[in-house]
Amino acid sequence: MKRRVLGLAAVVITVVGAAGCGSSDPAGGGSSASGGGTTKVKVGIIPIIDVAPLYLGQKKGFFSSRGIDLEMVPAQGGAAIIPGVVSDQFQFGFSNTTSLMIAQVKGVPIKSVVNGAASNGKVGADVTGVAVKKDSPVKSAKDLAGRTVAVNTLQNIGSTTVRESVRLAGGDPSKVKFVEMPFDQMPAALDGGRVDAAWMGDPAMTIAKAQGARVVASPFAETDPKLTVATYFTSTQLAKQKPDLVKKFAAAMSESLQYATDHPDEARQILTTYTKIGGDVLNKLTLPAWPAEIDMASLQKLASLGETDGLFDGKKPDLNALFS
Repeated sequence: MKRRVLGLAAVVITVVGAAGCGSSDPAGGGSSASGGGTTKVKVGIIPIIDVAPLYLGQKKGFFSSRGIDLEMVPAQGGAAIIPGVVSDQFQFGFSNTTSLMIAQVKGVPIKSVVNGAASNGKVGADVTGVAVKKDSPVKSAKDLAGRTVAVNTLQNIGSTTVRESVRLAGGDPSKVKFVEMPFDQMPAALDGGRVDAAWMGDPAMTIAKAQGARVVASPFAETDPKLTVATYFTSTQLAKQKPDLVKKFAAAMSESLQYATDHPDEARQILTTYTKIGGDVLNKLTLPAWPAEIDMASLQKLASLGETDGLFDGKKPDLNALFS
């Protein structure tokens, strides 16, 4: 969960620079290995619980059976992965859906190709939540108004859905003060009183609970119990020039999502291969939902909230072009 997502305003600048330093064949991604007809594919990912199906699918051979030789490349967050995909550093990437919407309205040429992770729909036990200290006067999301809440990045899916939780609880979302902080620093900051509350997922949430923290809001589930939180995406150029590769990746990923859903214990265990999560924390982790299908209704709601928050500079993301 170690990530600090950069502001999307900086992403467009980065994309321009990265594209200029990229391959002379931007859609040539996925070089073929000699002799076997296997295509090498790099995927920019965040090393968090959400991407467990990708690693599980690699282990189970869902990608290799389709001629794809995967290489996962860890990055700080979706906003750092997006320019890497556009410049062909990665052929595919993993990002939260709000980052993808912001990038699209800024003219970044990307397209989602398959689902990544979703809310499990459980208020009080979702994949992310807002936690406060045990003795905090905050009893519900309504009480977050006038308080300081840590999020991993400002003006994104975290702050947008936290505001919605406050709004639904009868509070004033405009009075919440957000501060940016890496997830792994949140439990200590909360326990030390440097913030009033923290929006986080596992393993940070499990660590915070062990320190006595309690959950007062479940922003994803409260925004929409079927909220599509993140997807895998590619550049629009690769989607046009390598449609067969995109279809094979999407099919393998869909099979991986279904397998992870049907085998949660294996999904937990695969985390030990790409994170430092283990022991008691591993067994207590809250898993997201991994549906194969993107929930467009939930994304329409998320986009509407993003417009309310002013994330899109007065524009509207084209959800059908981005996610269909």
